Amino acid sequence: MLTARRPRTFAARLESRTESTPLARHLLRVYLSALPTGDRYSDIAELLLGELFANAVQHCDAPADRLIEVRFTLINDRLRLEVHDAGNGRPTLHTATPDDEHGRGLLLVNELAERWGCCPRAGGIGKFAWALIAPAFAPAA
Repeated sequence: MLTARRPRTFAARLESRTESTPLARHLLRVYLSALPTGDRYSDIAELLLGELFANAVQHCDAPADRLIEVRFTLINDRLRLEVHDAGNGRPTLHTATPDDEHGRGLLLVNELAERWGCCPRAGGIGKFAWALIAPAFAPAA
């Protein structure tokens, strides 16, 4: 008989400021450090969380006093990152020109995540962007 492992979820609400991005990454590191295989996600997960959080801060059309929520869940062997905000806009991929100083974050998410997307939040206010991350293979001993 197969039984599914219960997800281990963490959630926190942070100020919608660029300065909150390092705190979001720190919370993710702490979450991953408590997991037996958390180190297999850390590099890609921190990068993608930083990109999703920065996008929420930069592009959210909600009032500045609204918080951004981050959620981390390990489901079987996949790490799911979510970034919730109260804005209406949806993230979209676009091609940055060589001279653009911004606009490559979602390209990184698209390339490094197993899957990613954006969904409306329950209750109809805002959205959340999510990314699903496969574990990196452990080096052979």
